[in-house]
This record gives sequence, C-alpha cells and structure tokens, in this order.
Amino acid sequence: MNDLVRQRQIIELLRDRPFASVRELQERLGVSAATVRRDIDKIDESGEARKVYGGVSALDGATQATAYARPYDENRDLAVEAKRLIAELAATMVANGDAVIVNGGSTCFHLGVKLAERNVRLYTNSMPLAAYLSDHGTCALTVAGGDLHREPRVIYGAQNQVQFYASKFFLGTQGVSAEGLLESHPLMVRSIQEMSRNADQIVVLADSRKFSIHARNVALPLSRVGTLITDENISDQHARMLENAGVTLRVVSVAGGGP
Repeated sequence: MNDLVRQRQIIELLRDRPFASVRELQERLGVSAATVRRDIDKIDESGEARKVYGGVSALDGATQATAYARPYDENRDLAVEAKRLIAELAATMVANGDAVIVNGGSTCFHLGVKLAERNVRLYTNSMPLAAYLSDHGTCALTVAGGDLHREPRVIYGAQNQVQFYASKFFLGTQGVSAEGLLESHPLMVRSIQEMSRNADQIVVLADSRKFSIHARNVALPLSRVGTLITDENISDQHARMLENAGVTLRVVSVAGGGP
C-alpha cells in the first residue's frame, strides 16, 4: 500500500468519527508508528485533517455527531502531555487541608498522582487511582462504595449515596458542547450527577480534542461548571461558547511546557 492510499484511508475514516489514534491506525493499516506519524504530518500539511497529540483529528464540523466511547486503556495513551499539564494546573487549585472529589478518567488520574502526597482528603470512584494512591499516596483517601465496573474502570453502586462533601469536584468528560458535558455511558452520567451535588465548585479537565466529540447523553449543563481547563488548541468558537455560558476558561500551553 503506497503513501497516498494510506493517507486517503485515514481521511475516509475521519468522515465517520472525530479522532483516530496512532496505535489504532498502526493496527488498521499494518504499518509502523513512525509511518503513521509521517502520514499524519502529510495530511495535516494538506489541510484535510488536523494533527493532534496521540493521533489525527477531523476538522471542526467535518464529522457527524456520533458518540465514540474509547476504552480506558486506549484513551489513557492519547494527548498525554496535554493531560499532564492540565492536571498540573488543576493541582494548583487545591489548598492544603482541602477535601476534593476526583472522578474516574485518564486526566483525573494524572491529577490524583499530583495530589498523592499532599495534605488533602480525596474521594474517588476510580479503580486505577485508588490502587495508585494505596501504594504510593499519603493523602487521606475515601473510595466510592459499590460494584466494580471494569469498563470504564470505576466503582459505583446505585444504593450507595455519596457521603463526602468537597470544596471542588474535578472531572473529565467524553465530549463538550453548548448543551454541556457529554457522556455515552449511562453509569458515568449517573455517577457524575450524584457527585456534583456534593461539591461547592465543579472543575472540568478536558483536552481540546473533547470539543469535537459528540456523545449522546448530557451529564451536566455548562451552567453547573465553574472552571474548565484545556490546552491551547481549543478553537476561538469553543472558547466563546464557554465564556457565554459563564465558565472560567484556563488554558495550558503544551508547546511551551506549562500554563
């Protein structure tokens, strides 16, 4: 398969979904990661799609409004540097002695790692984060009760009400739109809504890819969000959308290595 054929296949794939990872394209096309990255560079130069951290993204408005819920293990490896810097900035919003809720998800995992040895009380429903903090943390830890759901790697029980009250609720999201924070998994919607009632402020950690993903369920309206932290690749249109909804926008510079 020559370069042009591979690149055309990548572009065709993005007609039905907003994003494709390097790992997925490797498996689909049967080539190395280096070859996939060269193809993505060529596609980005042609203006037919946009190179992003971890893969390639369709241009704004180029995809149908489809939900594509990625498994935790796959999503964890996407936009890693942006997620790390977003989490780093979020950690500065936590003071010593604070009680915070940290939701499941890959960006929130990075935040939990930042808070592991801080003098804070932390509540989480994240199986990976709870395991990490058990082995490496010194912060006070409360873990959600209920059943273990191996995908999306959270602990949830319909009969277990959250008995933890926090100054801030940190969460990620599958997608962001004018309607609010979007999720495909009904369990995540219920969990987010329940935990949001137990915090004074809601802080969303969402790299800029999330603004092109349209999931079918609204977990929270933007009116409930106090602050959203994202990376510099957010479009002016989406920044205005957040501003009009009264959300405080904070942006990290991935290229510059900090906020």
